[in-house]
Amino acid sequence: MFLFLIILLLTYPGTLLMHKIIISDTSCFIVLSNIGELEILQKVYSKIITTIDIVSEYGEALPDWVEIRNASDKYRQQLLEMQIDKGEASAIALALENPGCTLILDDYKARKLAERLGIDITGTIGVIIKAKLKGIIPSIKPILEKIRHTDFRLSADIEILALKEAGE
Repeated sequence: MFLFLIILLLTYPGTLLMHKIIISDTSCFIVLSNIGELEILQKVYSKIITTIDIVSEYGEALPDWVEIRNASDKYRQQLLEMQIDKGEASAIALALENPGCTLILDDYKARKLAERLGIDITGTIGVIIKAKLKGIIPSIKPILEKIRHTDFRLSADIEILALKEAGE
């Protein structure tokens, strides 16, 4: 039996491994929805987890591949809300209860807080880069162009870095 498991893992890497938990804050949903690219999230990660506070901020129904969970430690979330907004606080509180997860977060202050708490983070641009590197999209340039026409703040430096990381 043990030999079978080793052969299975070598033949189909990731078969018996759990998928990493991905938690998203509001901004990623908003930006990708506004440019008609929300499905990139599902294509990159299969399933996304978010909180009811984020759903409220988003203001629309999310697709069925988005699971809604809330942090069980409401006191921790309230402490976080003293520093950042409610949605970001709920996402970080949930991430703290799911060690090893990745949190999709764009707000600078919230990202710095999450980093100090040891949470693995990425942002909307990181999701788009990952989509390119996984072969889901052929280029990030058209998506960055669409993003430039929204109110999402994308600096020239971040754009240049994103293009470099995506190999474009």
